[in-house]
Amino acid sequence: MDIDQVTHTFIAESRELLEQMESALLAVTRDGLDAVNAIFRAAHTIKGSAGMFGLDPVVEFTHVAESVLDKVRDGAIPVGDELVALLLACRDHIGALVDAVERGTLDDADLAAAGAPLVAQLQAYLDGGAAPAPTGASEPEASDGVAGHWHISLRFGPDVLRNGMDPLSFIRYLGQLGTITGIATIADDLPALDEFDPESCYLGFEIGFHSTADKATIDGVFDFVRDDCAIRILPPENRIAGYLAWLDEAPAQRERLGQMLVRCGSVTAHELEHALAAQAASSAPVQPIGAILVEQGAVRAPVVEAALAKQRQAPDAPRQQQESRSVRVDADKLDRLINLVGELIIAGAGANLVARRTQIPELLECTSTLSSLVEEVRDSALQLRMVKIGATFNRFQRVVHDVARELGKDIRLEVSGEDAELDKTVVEKIGDPLTHLVRNAMDHGIEPADVRAARGKPAQGTVALNAYHDSGSIVIEVSDDGGGLKRDRILAKAVERGLVEPGRLLTDKEIFNLIFEPGFSTAEQVTNLSGRGVGMDVVKRNIVALRGSVDIASTEGQGTTVTVRLPLTLAIINGFQVGVGKSVFVIPMDMVEECIEFVEQPGCDWVDLRGQPLPFVRLRERFGVKGAPARRRSIVVVRYGGSKAGLVVDSLLGEFQTVIKPLGKVFAGARFLSGSSILGNGDVALILDMAALLAGVEHESQAAAA
Repeated sequence: MDIDQVTHTFIAESRELLEQMESALLAVTRDGLDAVNAIFRAAHTIKGSAGMFGLDPVVEFTHVAESVLDKVRDGAIPVGDELVALLLACRDHIGALVDAVERGTLDDADLAAAGAPLVAQLQAYLDGGAAPAPTGASEPEASDGVAGHWHISLRFGPDVLRNGMDPLSFIRYLGQLGTITGIATIADDLPALDEFDPESCYLGFEIGFHSTADKATIDGVFDFVRDDCAIRILPPENRIAGYLAWLDEAPAQRERLGQMLVRCGSVTAHELEHALAAQAASSAPVQPIGAILVEQGAVRAPVVEAALAKQRQAPDAPRQQQESRSVRVDADKLDRLINLVGELIIAGAGANLVARRTQIPELLECTSTLSSLVEEVRDSALQLRMVKIGATFNRFQRVVHDVARELGKDIRLEVSGEDAELDKTVVEKIGDPLTHLVRNAMDHGIEPADVRAARGKPAQGTVALNAYHDSGSIVIEVSDDGGGLKRDRILAKAVERGLVEPGRLLTDKEIFNLIFEPGFSTAEQVTNLSGRGVGMDVVKRNIVALRGSVDIASTEGQGTTVTVRLPLTLAIINGFQVGVGKSVFVIPMDMVEECIEFVEQPGCDWVDLRGQPLPFVRLRERFGVKGAPARRRSIVVVRYGGSKAGLVVDSLLGEFQTVIKPLGKVFAGARFLSGSSILGNGDVALILDMAALLAGVEHESQAAAA
């Protein structure tokens, strides 16, 4: 492992920890001590990792924040809105420092200047903090504040220097957790001079260490060098008494011995993992895990005996634990896989075409099996890129917190449907439009507290995010319980700007959708959040670019709901192919309800579908396809959201896997098309934009009725 790879790991893990830190900060008023401990652990881990690499600016800044968090954890500093806001700002600055590590600009003076005011505010909490209050029944991982003399035995492996690690940096960082009272260098493995390799490490250390830190914290110092050295950490006598007291007070429950020892703090997770590996490698009879831990020097025998006694007190209960296994995969590799699967589908379609043309039984059977396997590969590959939208939704907790403070409003975020899944690429591109919709709901939607009180509403406003699947699409709703849209004001503004003819009758939906027109705004005051006459049109344009649609519904005085409908994936779909003349069009299969025979009725643009009028559109006329229509035509009945209509086509070609290819720049302005696909014979099929087509049908039917 080279130093660049290790640094990359530090950056990736630090960003994950910063996300955990932000989530815990936003939930601290609800989760209390659990959240505080999570915040502290995240900051401490980042500081420790940065210390391994000599990233002093990260260590120095995070150390101050960690000191404040330690006092919060001990109860000396109360948690309030101001402190949460400060710690969120600190989290952002640590993120900026990590970004600077990636860019190689950590020593930038502007970065240090940006952190100085935050350090001053943190220092004010440290200077003004009261003496630590005594803690009650504490979390096992929290330090009990009792100092003691630890003995640490280190034996560095020969490759530690080759892997870019400096043994002395770990010892220097250890000094930040306490005082090194004594250190002896062990050179027993040092070879003769003619066998000496200057790139190998032969040293070990025996260290006396006085500290209030717990064993897991001390063990965490050596995270980045764990695979290159052997570590034994022997606790002081007063710690052994603490472990025994914790085991005595802990509730009796069915729990594995090793996990109980980790929870009480006498054994680290890494020591347990090492002992389990030794147990698995030993020959029969299998040695008990407690005996192995004592033999390895990880824990004293009285602590193991106390844990076994507690284990025997627990009632018998079945306990199943399923280990979560995951592998990180580079997103570019996934994209490459999806592209290859797409090419495989096109090649498979070509093979099917040849098989049907030749009518060779063995070839038909092989291509049928191949098609089935390709479909399974497609589904599995697409599933790899599917992610839950909950991670995106949870990021808005921070947006709502910060914007509410800026606006001086009390607003909370409600999230539901977090388990709904969609393609990673869709998630990445929908973040900005959703952010604007949420901020807009907070600024324009939620009224000030006095207005809400006058209307009989709770002082705290609510913005809600919800997601669910519908007809092969994912629907995301952004709603608020604010004042709603003022229909008359929107209409008046539209008439004033020439968007609507005076006296024209419009439905509520048509009027509300006017806010998506470029430059349209009814804001009485311009703020730095919204109301500048830009934004909503950009939101709609970005959503339409994803082959999606956006609608708005509102009740004045009660609230507004913006509904965004998006395809689950941007890569491969099941498509229903239809023919119009020599052209082939593709309809997403999830939107096809049925097919019926078309009977021409001159001057009529709808058919009777089991007693209900069904508007339709002739694709031949819509796309200007030349030639005479087929003598026998069909109607494909499609549904998109709440809209239902028919498409008149010449022929029905059936269901096929469809690889979505973007349209070229020449066709960027083409209406009613969302992409293209390559058929097995090499021809191009056009994929229909159902949102635009059905909106056009609905508009035309309303105009005809008027």
